Amino acid sequence: MMSLETTVDGTTVLITGASSGIGEVVAKRFSADGANVVICSRTQKNVEPVAEQIRDSGNNALAIECDVTDREAVNRLFAVTAEEFGTVDTLINNAGTRVMSDFDTISEEEWKTVIDVNLHGTYHCTQAASEYLKQASGTVINFGLSSAAKQRGTPSLSHYSAAKAAVINLTTTLAYEWADDNVRVNCIAPGFVATPAVETGIGISAAEIDRTEVERSIALPEEIADVAVYLASSNSSHIVGETITVDGVPRIDEMPEL
Repeated sequence: MMSLETTVDGTTVLITGASSGIGEVVAKRFSADGANVVICSRTQKNVEPVAEQIRDSGNNALAIECDVTDREAVNRLFAVTAEEFGTVDTLINNAGTRVMSDFDTISEEEWKTVIDVNLHGTYHCTQAASEYLKQASGTVINFGLSSAAKQRGTPSLSHYSAAKAAVINLTTTLAYEWADDNVRVNCIAPGFVATPAVETGIGISAAEIDRTEVERSIALPEEIADVAVYLASSNSSHIVGETITVDGVPRIDEMPEL
């Protein structure tokens, strides 16, 4: 009988945008499961404390300053990772940014910035990781829009939504292109997640979320990390080119009539 235990022990995972929020929790989950973790953000002082916490727990972690919109910086990121750990088994494209603005008032600079980080950053990192992932028969995990956001749209986030929709399509297309190289590409589409930014915006902390309640409109970062570890493990070997929505249970008043 095939084991349902998800294991990433001994692998090397690179996570962008891991100084806080989902990225930080995902990094700590992978390290707890025995993976070598490489994390980056635009500022070393923001990401280094996360790596220190991981190392203090007895696991391997490397923090590297990297702006994912800068291709030279991305190339250095992977070169340093390969020098330290030999390869990259899993790439998690988590780095992202968004600016709330109605479409009529989005400046060209705001539009380009959001597209550059969310879409071009994914392109830079994934292409730079190509040779390592193909050698390792590795995995790519992107982050896209939840099913609710895709169906109803997200007001004041047209630039962010456009970039994330493109990432979902890139996931499917690249999964086909890299299938013969035994590299799996998938995507996680979270709804609202109790990160510090969301907690500040809606006034609900992760500690207040009760999973015994039926209403599950806000996810815990740990629930996203569970899916990421599964997609990186061999137990998801037959999942390719998929976008996994992690969006809780719909509220009763939103359910269609039968």
